Amino acid sequence: MMNEFPAKYLEVMRESSGTETPAVNVTEYLEQLNAIGIGEKDFPLVQPIFQKRIWDRLQPNAGTEKLAETIQQLKKEDNRFHMDGGSWTNNISWVRGYENLLGPMEKASSHFHEKVLKPGISTSEPRYRKALFHLLCSQSSDFRYWGSGIWTDYGREICRRLELILEKEF
Repeated sequence: MMNEFPAKYLEVMRESSGTETPAVNVTEYLEQLNAIGIGEKDFPLVQPIFQKRIWDRLQPNAGTEKLAETIQQLKKEDNRFHMDGGSWTNNISWVRGYENLLGPMEKASSHFHEKVLKPGISTSEPRYRKALFHLLCSQSSDFRYWGSGIWTDYGREICRRLELILEKEF
């Protein structure tokens, strides 16, 4: 709402300020729930449709090869099974047709893992924090949501900058 309707967002913030129902962000909301004794154990488990089948068959820490085999087997058994993500319409792929953005996002995430996480770079190092900031920014679904244009350009640019950081500083 904030990005799509900035004037309405500001109006709602003004109207809700000082009321019995103040505006809060997600973290503040969860903190309020926690303060009254509602915690993670009280929330229902949410996971993508069909993907429980993976966890029913795959042992923890089985590895990426076993995961890939399990996914392929499930696809053979049921042509409805996929790992493409979903949408509010349940019939639009969040993956097909967006390789020009999702490819750089996946590559950046993989390179971060290889160059920063695997070697165990200290989280207090400025270069770690700089790379992490760019990684987190690059992984926003907002870039995919808009599909094309300036937002996907922003997403690819942030991925490019992360790749440069990883190349030069690690």
